[in-house]
Amino acid sequence: MSNGMIYNLYVGSDQQTRNHLAEVCPGLFMPFPSLKKAAEQVKGMRERYDIVLLVEKKDATKQCPELEWMHETFPRIYMALVTDAPLSSEERKSYLKSGISNLISPKVEVERMEELDRFLHQRKLHKMQEFGQAHKESLTRPFHIPLWKRSFDIVASLGALICLSPLLLITALAIRIESKGPVIYRSKRVGSNYKVFDFLKFRSMYTNADRRLKELSALNQYATSSNEQAFEEIPELKGDETDGMLLIGDDGALTEEAYSESQRNKRENAFVKLERDPRVTRVGRFIRKYSIDELPQLINILKGDMSVVGNRPLPLYEAEQLTVDEDIERFIAPAGLTGLWQVEKRGGSGAMSAAERKQLDVRYAHEFSFKMDLSIIIRTFTAFIQKEDV
Repeated sequence: MSNGMIYNLYVGSDQQTRNHLAEVCPGLFMPFPSLKKAAEQVKGMRERYDIVLLVEKKDATKQCPELEWMHETFPRIYMALVTDAPLSSEERKSYLKSGISNLISPKVEVERMEELDRFLHQRKLHKMQEFGQAHKESLTRPFHIPLWKRSFDIVASLGALICLSPLLLITALAIRIESKGPVIYRSKRVGSNYKVFDFLKFRSMYTNADRRLKELSALNQYATSSNEQAFEEIPELKGDETDGMLLIGDDGALTEEAYSESQRNKRENAFVKLERDPRVTRVGRFIRKYSIDELPQLINILKGDMSVVGNRPLPLYEAEQLTVDEDIERFIAPAGLTGLWQVEKRGGSGAMSAAERKQLDVRYAHEFSFKMDLSIIIRTFTAFIQKEDV
């Protein structure tokens, strides 16, 4: 099966079908009684290329308007109709128009769902590549790493890999002994010039981490946030206040304030904390605390994907929000293992708004120098040990 998680949102009332799909669907399975409730969940999820909406067939005349709204509002999600009954010609046209891409049997075999899982990961990768190519043209002055910076990166990363090789080997062995699965976790990130690359980290979660997401709502420190947005008003799907929505990212499952109506607030990112995340292994908790999980990024630096110091490479769902003039300049600096906003955050209270982070990223893009890089590296080393276990 492909790396990463697929989030299967099932809308239907048939208990037998729901139980079967929960067994055969790779990734996380979430049942919902109505499209309205499923839509509320989707609103709080950023990685929408990873979402499959499995809808139990009902009356097409009632379902199709709601499905069409879902497709128009969340065009990245993949929608499939769960049925064994043959569809009439008129029903087929209606469901296709509403955004349904596939028919799935209530007794579908696990191999078929795994095949769909692989297709969705390939679709996401293709879209990310398209995104990166399209937005390279948006940069007013594409970034080219100076010779002094690239030379320092090669010497520093190669030297660090050699010196830290015992620690790297011990960490890899400890991860493998504690839990099955790959030692290195790869996720797609957007770096300088909107280049998409494989971002490397030591795996810090159990391989079945997606199955533990249901435990997180009670652990989230921000679960009682009152800054919730009303659901879009449409005739069929006029929603309530959201409750327990999950934001899915490559570092875990988080909660997030619903997007505001203004375009500027849509570009804001809510970074929140999970306390004692049950999906994190004992080794993972230790390597996160001391930032050991970040060390495989030395390979990214050696390859030229990143620099020792730069702006943090972003997941696609965040990079997509930063394509206007006031934000785009952060991408004319290298992606970095550490950076200006990281040391500013750790040196203060730890709280920093998305706007402040973006301002610091843009500042670094315009002002970086050997002296500034050296200062950031020194400040990073003094801030390795974190007080919070998050």
